[in-house]
Amino acid sequence: MLFNASPDIRQQIAATPELQPHENGPLRATPIRAVILTNADVDHIAGLLALREREPFALYATARVLEVLEANSIFNVLDRAIVHRRELKIGTQTDVLDATGKSTGIVVETFTVPGKVALFLEDQAKAAEGFGTQEGDTIGLRISSKGNEHSVFYIPGCARIDAMLKSRLERADCLLFDGTLYTDDEMITAGVGSKTGARMGHVSISGEEGSLAALATLGIGDRIYVHINNTNPVLDDSSVEHAAVVGAGWKIAFDGMEIRL
Repeated sequence: MLFNASPDIRQQIAATPELQPHENGPLRATPIRAVILTNADVDHIAGLLALREREPFALYATARVLEVLEANSIFNVLDRAIVHRRELKIGTQTDVLDATGKSTGIVVETFTVPGKVALFLEDQAKAAEGFGTQEGDTIGLRISSKGNEHSVFYIPGCARIDAMLKSRLERADCLLFDGTLYTDDEMITAGVGSKTGARMGHVSISGEEGSLAALATLGIGDRIYVHINNTNPVLDDSSVEHAAVVGAGWKIAFDGMEIRL
């Protein structure tokens, strides 16, 4: 099962045996049974186009994100007779089924998190109202498997951390959280962009309202930063920023990382 399909999904599959066809299987095959989207960012949907080889899987997303895919005909390369699009109802638990309707054994609970509409969907005329952000543009997931009391929260995009989100994450077994930028003006300072993290819908790691401080008092088990931009100094394990994050009890995700709950 994939949670979001990034543009480098082909490389991820090539590097991950669990995502590759079985050695003695048919010429074209895949063990991927479902893809679950948390928003419509290009970082999360572009990889769908690499999964177009007429292999069956289920595609789950909110009604809002499904509308985005529906409006862009390029995603019709995913034959609807083979790739079944299914709505994730916000605030409910969903038993994730494969394309044939068989349970995968994975259950996801969806909830809204502060966020914004995907950059390519922004309506400049509605800048004061969040550029046209609607319910379902950004969600978080609580992921568990049947018969296992443990779970992981997956929140790769989050604009701010409010009281409701803190309450939900209290004493979580594991949290995979938005670690896009260390400082809000990081991309501007690095000379690679003109937008702050807040403008892009990402809370920074540092600062009084950053995730490091905002989540510090919660009794979370494993804390892991994901969705890390290549400008973020925490990727350099010799940096003071990396030391600050690790010293606060966080881990930095890396390709091939495995977590056992």
